Amino acid sequence: MRKFFSISLLILFGFMGYCQKGKSQPAEHRFSRQEYIDTYKEDAIREMQRTGIPASITLAQGILESGDGNSPLAVYGKNHFGIKCHSDWKGKTMHLDDDAKNECFRKYKDVYESYRDHSDFLSTRGRYAFLFDLKITDYKGWAKGLKKAGYATHPKYDDMLIDLIEQNKLYQYDSYGKVPPRRMQKDRSSVSLAGTGSERTIKLHNNIKYIRVKAGDTYEQITQDYKMNLWQILKYNDLNKGDAIQEGDIIYLQPKKNTAKEEFHVVESGQSMRDISQLYGVKLKKLYKRNQMIMGTEPQVGSKIYLRKPKN
Repeated sequence: MRKFFSISLLILFGFMGYCQKGKSQPAEHRFSRQEYIDTYKEDAIREMQRTGIPASITLAQGILESGDGNSPLAVYGKNHFGIKCHSDWKGKTMHLDDDAKNECFRKYKDVYESYRDHSDFLSTRGRYAFLFDLKITDYKGWAKGLKKAGYATHPKYDDMLIDLIEQNKLYQYDSYGKVPPRRMQKDRSSVSLAGTGSERTIKLHNNIKYIRVKAGDTYEQITQDYKMNLWQILKYNDLNKGDAIQEGDIIYLQPKKNTAKEEFHVVESGQSMRDISQLYGVKLKKLYKRNQMIMGTEPQVGSKIYLRKPKN
């Protein structure tokens, strides 16, 4: 399925023609670019914190695909991303001529519902899964990845998103999904987290910040201490909701790397692939792929698990 930019241009041009025929826009205010950003940046940030999609990307796509919120689909259908009905849609609809005549588009009760549906679309389709391995601040990687995955047919779609983000400094909103900067420490001293009453040691391994779980720690306590979101803790540590954490466990506060300094690890008794991933700060998926193992299988004791490409 091809989405969405070619749709939006047609809708936007259709809107221009619609106005030229003497029909004025409804009483709602016509948005300027800055007004659109100011109005919907909180929705984009909220979705970033929920799903991990950079707010800058969401805003830039909304700007392009809704004509700054002024296209007929955006005005009358609250649909800012050109999402069509499809067979699973049970809500209200709106029909417009696009790739074919009288095509069915989703109609929302409010704009945030459109933003949420857009996030769900990206986060639940396998073709976009690789994007969520990128840093949340890598808007260029996201833009190029969306084009690579076939999100839009326009040949310059990625460049247009990047230009919008940089010209309007939309990247500033991605910082709301980052780990707050703290003094990195390689070993001994502790960092007192103001307002929490807790003492933690932030350490650095493979150039990634991490902590050790204390007795009585919960996900909620850790996310509060570091002003993070639960999805970050789970994603960065290859955890699922409901997985227990134990005293002494490593919890990374940033995404793990693709490789480690060490070339390989010799598996010890009781070690899982996730244990090795956590020990060296290497992404679990990369370990499986590099060692040509099926996801979910476990290594044999004494075998070598390569942490980087073997030397010839």
